[in-house]
Amino acid sequence: MKVLVIGAGNMGLTYSEGMAKSPLLNRKNLMIHDVSSETIETLQKISYFDVYEKLEDCLPKADIVFIGVKPYHADELFSKMKPMLNNHQIMVSLMAGVTIQSMIDGLGVPKVIRTMPNLPAKVGKGVTSYTESEAVSRVELLMIRNLLDTTGESIHVKNEEFINKSTGISGSGPAYIFYFMQSMLEAAKKMGFSDNDSKVLVSNTFEGAVQLFNESDLSPETWMDRVASKGGTTRAALDSMDDNNVNQLIKDAAFAAFNKAVELGES
Repeated sequence: MKVLVIGAGNMGLTYSEGMAKSPLLNRKNLMIHDVSSETIETLQKISYFDVYEKLEDCLPKADIVFIGVKPYHADELFSKMKPMLNNHQIMVSLMAGVTIQSMIDGLGVPKVIRTMPNLPAKVGKGVTSYTESEAVSRVELLMIRNLLDTTGESIHVKNEEFINKSTGISGSGPAYIFYFMQSMLEAAKKMGFSDNDSKVLVSNTFEGAVQLFNESDLSPETWMDRVASKGGTTRAALDSMDDNNVNQLIKDAAFAAFNKAVELGES
């Protein structure tokens, strides 16, 4: 199995490192292509990558091709790739808003998988939603899932609508968490805590809360009730959030991201 990653940006490089360090490639180096001479120079120093400056030197040899360029580069890239592809190769998109049909049309190949990765993949805690074209077999799909799982976990969704919905939850979701964290950091500093103490207070609180949730069958609502006693400090905070409609605002934000993902796919 020969794997090629096109584009060594945030997501492309993250998945490249995850796959290259796993046993799935049977000690064969992962192929990686980028157009930036500076990026190529950096990649060439990494022993587990075979780095290519020209697509024609690597694309025809690949069994699986991960495409990690910016969506606005897709049409130009597809036109370059199309003459070098064959119907047995599997294309895996890491690009937001690029539909399966547009890839089939642009690349002229039937086997296409569309994914929605997220930023925590950089630390092995990512979640990747994925769905496929009809030509992809169950064996091929399992093989792709194993590769995606090298950066965390993956979930198979039944169609592209759920890829767009995943964008609103997991794809854009880390930014919602960072938004909340930033607000808490600002509150801590305003109370007089140092920058370092504020970071410890906020980051450990988030990490601990997530671990409690993951290691139990309790819902977030149940955990809130356990923390918040009647007439206490936590209840005062939660009541303030309810009074300010924070719950609905967070849901509105998730749907805003989902709707934008649909819009990008239709443009």
